[in-house]
Amino acid sequence: MAKKTIGREMTVEQKLEALFKLQTILSQIDEIRTLRGELPLEVQDLEDEIEGLTTRIGKLNDESETLKGDIAVMRGQIAEAQALVERYNEQLNDVKNNREYDMLNKEIEYQNLDIQLQEKRIREAEAGIKERSETLVESRQTLDDRRADLDVKKAELDEIVAETRAEEEKLREKANTLEMTIEPRLLTSFKRIRRNSRNGLGIVYVQRDACGGCFNKIPPQRQLDIRMRKKIIVCEYCGRIMIDPELAGVKIEKPVEKPKRKRPSRAKKTEE
Repeated sequence: MAKKTIGREMTVEQKLEALFKLQTILSQIDEIRTLRGELPLEVQDLEDEIEGLTTRIGKLNDESETLKGDIAVMRGQIAEAQALVERYNEQLNDVKNNREYDMLNKEIEYQNLDIQLQEKRIREAEAGIKERSETLVESRQTLDDRRADLDVKKAELDEIVAETRAEEEKLREKANTLEMTIEPRLLTSFKRIRRNSRNGLGIVYVQRDACGGCFNKIPPQRQLDIRMRKKIIVCEYCGRIMIDPELAGVKIEKPVEKPKRKRPSRAKKTEE
């Protein structure tokens, strides 16, 4: 409630002045963050890649273990089929008719085919394990490299953050204190404008009869309204809040007019 009351009691001039002070502080914070460059993004990308590689290595290990289990099962099936073949061969010696003989031969043939099939599947599974093992070696090497890169990038980022943390915290505290004096609705609009602008400027002053944000020309009447400080005026092109340079505490140098050269009068020429 106190924040809203303060916001309402402020004049338009005071609101504009407070917004410009806030913009100045936030721009300084933006500059500090710019010093960090792309390091935070690079660190995040490396962390994401490491997480992906770790997941991939885990998946490859799981697949290899599954294939090893399948091989064990298939070898068991081969052993069972070989045992059946031996038993059927023994039974061939005691057959009583051709029908029984043919049936036993078919069973032996079937079991031998099953043995061949299982042996083929075992070879495929072993090839799959070998392929995954090679991929695992490459993935682990890549993972080690990325972790080393991450350590370097994090060290660089931590060093920069350590150098600027105190200054940024001090500026952030000033910004938070100043925000408490600004009307919530106006502050929300200001922050929205900042988010939508490339340079993070939510309020700009008039420069050479143009908007200090998008540099489009401002009509004279609108410039007069800005100087009057009676209402909040935004740029009709970029939507930034406008403030006159004097209120912003900015001195605009006026172009120096060149003195006009005096032409000699004809009368003097005649007298001469």
